[in-house]
Amino acid sequence: MGKTINDIKCALDERVGKRLSLKANGGRRKTIQRVGVLEETYPSVFIVRLDKESNAYERVSYSYTDVLTDSVELTFLEEIASGQ
Repeated sequence: MGKTINDIKCALDERVGKRLSLKANGGRRKTIQRVGVLEETYPSVFIVRLDKESNAYERVSYSYTDVLTDSVELTFLEEIASGQ
């Protein structure tokens, strides 16, 4: 994604409204996989609106540091479909 927190934030700012798949570290060797839409970005966090039928939560938030340290991996679905 990016090498710095600012790079990650800028990359996510350009993709607000895009569908994504996220893989997050759930602790104790658990991995959580979710699909949703990047809803908003803020100075320290970003919000993902999850698909209602497959998740108990409506929205989740993560910090840019989570992406930087690979605690959260983001994959934008439109980029996979277009082969980028």
